[in-house]
Amino acid sequence: MDSDALDNPDLYINRELSLLEFHRRVLAQARDETLPLLERLRFLCISSSVLDEFFEIRVAGLKQQEAYGAVQRGPDNLSPSEQLRRIAPKARALIDEQYRVLNEELLPTLDREGIHFINKADWSPAQRKWIKRYFNHELAPIMSPIGLDPAHPFPDPLNKSLAFIVNLKGKDAFGRNSGKAIVQAPRALPRVVRLPESCADGPNDFVLLSSIIDAHMDELFPGMQATGVYQFRVTRNSDLFVDEEEVDDLLRALEGELPSRRYGEAVRLEVAQDCPEELEAFLTAQFHLSREDVYRCSGPVNLMRLATVPDLVERPDLKYPGFLPGVPDRVRRANDMFEAIAAGDVLLHHPFESFAPFLEFLRQAAKDPGVLSIRQTLYRTGAHSAVVEALTEAASNGKEVMVVIELRARFDEAANIELANHLQGAGAQVVYGVVGHKTHAKMCMVIRREGRALKRYVHLGTGNYHTSTARLYTDYGLFTCDPAMGNDVQKVFAQLTAMGRAGRLKKLLQSPFTLHKSMLEYIDAEADNARNNKPARVAAKMNSLIDRSVIEALYRASQAGVAIDLIVRGICALRPGVPGVSENIRVRSVVGRFLEHTRVFYFENGGKPRVYLSSADWMGRNFFNRVEVCFPIENEDLKKRVVLESIDNYMQDNCQAWRLDEDGTYRTASGSPTKRRSAQLSLLAMLSDKA
Repeated sequence: MDSDALDNPDLYINRELSLLEFHRRVLAQARDETLPLLERLRFLCISSSVLDEFFEIRVAGLKQQEAYGAVQRGPDNLSPSEQLRRIAPKARALIDEQYRVLNEELLPTLDREGIHFINKADWSPAQRKWIKRYFNHELAPIMSPIGLDPAHPFPDPLNKSLAFIVNLKGKDAFGRNSGKAIVQAPRALPRVVRLPESCADGPNDFVLLSSIIDAHMDELFPGMQATGVYQFRVTRNSDLFVDEEEVDDLLRALEGELPSRRYGEAVRLEVAQDCPEELEAFLTAQFHLSREDVYRCSGPVNLMRLATVPDLVERPDLKYPGFLPGVPDRVRRANDMFEAIAAGDVLLHHPFESFAPFLEFLRQAAKDPGVLSIRQTLYRTGAHSAVVEALTEAASNGKEVMVVIELRARFDEAANIELANHLQGAGAQVVYGVVGHKTHAKMCMVIRREGRALKRYVHLGTGNYHTSTARLYTDYGLFTCDPAMGNDVQKVFAQLTAMGRAGRLKKLLQSPFTLHKSMLEYIDAEADNARNNKPARVAAKMNSLIDRSVIEALYRASQAGVAIDLIVRGICALRPGVPGVSENIRVRSVVGRFLEHTRVFYFENGGKPRVYLSSADWMGRNFFNRVEVCFPIENEDLKKRVVLESIDNYMQDNCQAWRLDEDGTYRTASGSPTKRRSAQLSLLAMLSDKA
């Protein structure tokens, strides 16, 4: 098929619709009765949270494009308006399903397990008494109800905050009553309140903060009557805009822009199912939304309120079993990390293997008198993490500590600003990368004097240096002291912290310079090998596959007869199984206990396989608008291990895997019930210490 034929929009799945399909797969975990009950509740909350972000960023961006009359289209040839029209019914169906799962499946099952969410109609006299006292002591003093009249205009609720619109009857002391009021729930208080033993029927009796406020609404308007109380929540555009070419200090510019996230333009309104249409119309007018932007909720308007419940309930039998992450034998036996790395490359596969060796590497570097310098990139880590403590100690001990912090890590901007100030205060040098490019590469380099020579020890990863996500995300980390690799990493750091040209890298592939070009070359080489009857295969694992030129290269390789296996967690714009185009391509997604985050790229290369790990997905932003690194696995045993653990293992999953079909929908890749195989459980059995 010629290149013109690959321009056919039908060959490309819309990225937003593909993302909604991923949200549907997450929600399916909440329905899976083979999973522990409280973990199912957690998945329901996650599905709500990721859908919030979808509206805050993706829908908000499309609305802006529509308002500005943008004409640029993706390979699917859908305009912003067409995308919004297709998104609305799918998002509405997803939200309806979330509440069906909550009301018909999870709440009844939780109730049978003694975990009760007690409605106000079912409160006992003792519970009513305690709840009234809680309202008077904890809520009433900090609430500011606003009766709407010319002197009290409609308030602007914060992004995603819980609020109520109230119908009022009667007049106040001044004879006023517009008939409506707005009450905002205090953000500082927990959304789920545990009842004390004195009035509870069991250890896990809860009431929602919204129910407490609803039940005592009259008390906020003395002498008046609340004849109707209805929850609502507005979702706003949360993308930050900073013109990096026009600012002198990126940190201060971001600090000034962050408050706008709370009050960006409204993109979605959620209201209680029983909210009268006239109040819905009133709210949509206030937020300048249309009826298509309104979503009715058969329960709490923010399901994330329930996210604290699994941690509040001490029921290990209703949660995933614990496990102890493994540590490679060589690392366990070594006297120090430098000794272990000097003996050969060390590969860690988190969370099945521990993140602790990296922390120990940093701590030893901070104390080692031979260590002269530490350089590290930080994208998401938290200001008070063990990583930051080690870097702070190193700076205090007189090491040269250089940290590249990406201030613009979405939704972590405030934390990263705090982190930058903290490290600077400790004496570390802090820079913010390259204007116009997010620094997404995951690199740490320690320069150590050994005898008369300086030796570089390097850690490269596919995920963030974050101790919490290292227990929840699947990621790889590679330790090496290979001189060429160390020299490449030093050149990349020089690009980030200084100016000038670093020169050609010997082993690393880097965005925005060589990664995209190299991926295309490697895919095309597999197509040539297939045409020449040489071994040919492409296998890749990533979060998202969107880049059109990569998809076209994969289509061409498929037409040449290359077997292509893709494990794509989230968005996939490639359409597999199209006759004459992609019948040799298989695409699957795995959604399980841990968030799949590894990026693995395998090319058969005529029987001499190339295996790369990377911080980058196959997306335009990763190839052209970010600083990314893609690093080779050269040790043959480690190559085989990566392919076994992250390609073959996931292609054999028949428990938590989904297969992408030609029509753009996903179906479970179920297998024989007697030969069930979960990729993540297999890795736990293979790599962790005994559960």
